[in-house]
Amino acid sequence: MIVKFTSGWRSRLVLSLALFSVFVPLDAQAQEQLLRTLTVTGTGVEKISTTLTQVNLGVEIQSETATQAQQEIAKRTTALVALLRSRNVEQLQTTGISLSPRYNNRGGESVLIGYIGSNTVSFRVATERAGDIIDDAVRTGATRINGVSFTAEENTIEAARQQALVKATQNAREQADIVLDALNLSPQEVVGVQIGQAASPILTRGNILFGREEAQAESPVIGGEQTVSASVTLQIRY
Repeated sequence: MIVKFTSGWRSRLVLSLALFSVFVPLDAQAQEQLLRTLTVTGTGVEKISTTLTQVNLGVEIQSETATQAQQEIAKRTTALVALLRSRNVEQLQTTGISLSPRYNNRGGESVLIGYIGSNTVSFRVATERAGDIIDDAVRTGATRINGVSFTAEENTIEAARQQALVKATQNAREQADIVLDALNLSPQEVVGVQIGQAASPILTRGNILFGREEAQAESPVIGGEQTVSASVTLQIRY
């Protein structure tokens, strides 16, 4: 018996055979490459000197009435902000305002004895100027240094991040070479790259409370080193 195919059937048969001949070898090849892939993660660290100081100052007042506390806070904060603006500090902003009653326990009862209020501001300045500005701020009306932290310029951090990425990539390749050499295998090509999020921690110092009579001595402010790290994951075919 002779079977005849129409032109439509013939086209479909040719197409099916072509797809079968193309996709089957490629799928097997992809699986082989996946099985012969080494994944390694390298890390890189770059240390840079900090040049900027972030300062958080506060004015805290205790008074018998809420009005008295708020008025004194407003007076001192206005003077403090005027001082900081005259020193051309960067990123000056209010970070907190509070006013709350104070109670004392007398005979099992809470008795209102006054109010406590505060206003806090933060700013950034070159580290070599920070000590003088903090001293003048305390003399002007600040009663708290709520936090001091150090960082580097943005362009310096970015340059360090790029260098950390280079080191991370080199570290990943070195790890891969060691492993493959121990197995008597040779690296062929990098088939996948993933960059981890770079971390740039800031050095910090804890809270400090100053009284106005203590503001005569100079406050040395010394920045430290900032560490910028990065990670790179490579998939290497062998």
